[in-house]
Amino acid sequence: MVGVAFDCLANPLGAVRVTFEKAMTSKTDPKSLNGKDWGAIEVFRDFLSDRETLSQVPILDHSSIGWIQPNSLVRFRGLVQDMLGNEFYVGAYKDGSTWRTNKFTDVASFPMGSEAETSIWERQLLYCVPVPGQNTWTVQRSSQSVVSSCNNWSSQHGEKRQREDAMLEDHMVDQELQGSTSSSKKMREGGVSGQSSQLQESVTDETSGKVCTIPDFDSKYLPCLVKLYDSPESDYKLNDIIEFVGVFTFNPELMAQGDGSTDLSNELFEDALAHLPPNKVPRLHCLVHRKLANHDFLLGSPVIEITPNLIRKTREALLGHLTTVLGNDGLAAECVLLHLLSRVHARVDSAAVGKLSLNLTGFTTESYNVFGSQLKSAVQTLLPFTKSVPFSVEYLNSVSLAPRKDYETNRLVSGVLQLAEGTHLTLDETQLKAGMLNSIGVENARLLNNLVELQKVEYDFQFYKMEMPTDVQVLILSEGKSNILPADLVLPFQPSAVGSSVNAGTEALQAWRWYLATLRLSAHDLDPDMQKVIEDDLVAARQEDRSLGSKDFSRWLSMARLISISLGESCLTLEHWQMAKELERRRKERLNEMKK
Repeated sequence: MVGVAFDCLANPLGAVRVTFEKAMTSKTDPKSLNGKDWGAIEVFRDFLSDRETLSQVPILDHSSIGWIQPNSLVRFRGLVQDMLGNEFYVGAYKDGSTWRTNKFTDVASFPMGSEAETSIWERQLLYCVPVPGQNTWTVQRSSQSVVSSCNNWSSQHGEKRQREDAMLEDHMVDQELQGSTSSSKKMREGGVSGQSSQLQESVTDETSGKVCTIPDFDSKYLPCLVKLYDSPESDYKLNDIIEFVGVFTFNPELMAQGDGSTDLSNELFEDALAHLPPNKVPRLHCLVHRKLANHDFLLGSPVIEITPNLIRKTREALLGHLTTVLGNDGLAAECVLLHLLSRVHARVDSAAVGKLSLNLTGFTTESYNVFGSQLKSAVQTLLPFTKSVPFSVEYLNSVSLAPRKDYETNRLVSGVLQLAEGTHLTLDETQLKAGMLNSIGVENARLLNNLVELQKVEYDFQFYKMEMPTDVQVLILSEGKSNILPADLVLPFQPSAVGSSVNAGTEALQAWRWYLATLRLSAHDLDPDMQKVIEDDLVAARQEDRSLGSKDFSRWLSMARLISISLGESCLTLEHWQMAKELERRRKERLNEMKK
């Protein structure tokens, strides 16, 4: 028995030990386990299955890291920025006649003699960071009451935990076996060290007087080294957004060894982790994890039953808001709405099916400062992840857009274009003036071109380059049609007024966020009869205008599909197809007017 459910929150390692001891009493051979779960993870899955219980788990971020107690249960939401391979560790060892486990920890809780019988297990290492471009309205914060209640519970049950961990402070044996990447793996063992005395030497907050457990963390940005167990590699990939729930650990002796210790273990210290000291990058031993999508970041949005009437009303209200933001340009608002609903839903050869990049032209520096700023602000309030890039010669010549491999640290160095799926990227081309691109600028322009056209980002591994598929909504604001970035939709922007109020209320924003996040992921189909109608229309259009090609037809289909989705429909109808054709006619009419 694990005891009351709250033990899992305040003392997760106690629950791990109890389930391990129970497995050992059933004569399970720890060597035959080979690191596989013996029932501990199932206990935590049951414990966290209730949404209310999950909300009581503190969120590990830059605002809470100083006050969360080591060895307690935490949540971390982040992007998988780098995959550091696997590491070996002593998963189980024999203490006299009793088998004990080090799973979900960096150090052993009981003394382990050099002659102890051991079982070597394996775990994966992920370097995770806060999601790039995450907007503040999506960020969950652990309230002081949640953190305090966890810490108070821990204090109230201190005597019980001392009995369970009687030898913890005096016999802390460093057991983290640093692993290499998948091509080369090493092991290390350390000596005895006291954790609590070193924690007391940490800095103290001037306002509250509380002791910070991690003195050197970034006050605005907190990455995390996640150690994964019992998870096939198919469960996660680079740039996934994942919520990890697990044990937060902080062991100062590991930091000391990474700072020049002459201990034998330092000779085996893995370079990748040597550049990630625990006083800057906290460790989280994952018990449960799940992949997140945009809708998982909608705070306070109620569960809404989808009805045709509700969808149409929400669409109408959002379209009205976008029209106001865009100076009463209704055609531009319709295109922006479809753009915000777009996503890559399939790939055929090199084509990313479903994307709908948008280039609004006609911006000057002055109009951009009004309408461009309003549009960027509106998108930030509607979508969880947004980025804005100043598309200028100076920027292109100096910035690193592509992620690259640093073989000295054996780390993947992030670039501006390492973004999560569903991120919205605004490119401000009004800043592009006459100038000369250097080799870096030419390469960056090529990378952006590939992103817009193919929805792929090229990662630089020095000796070779690898294209990684992505799904980023790209909006280009420019004076004339962009010659560098080939957008799917090009529309001259024609505002007629500056909206008196472009700020929306909280309830309206929540409804629009729910609308975009929900419908963007909705399934959609095309029945055979409708497919025949579309094919006939495309043949007729091609006979009338020989300049039309496959990209034009693909754009029309994407627009029709997105119009159907925007109305809450799961199947394309003749009405939606006619609406798409009319929207395309109006767009071309405006393009022709601008040429006169």
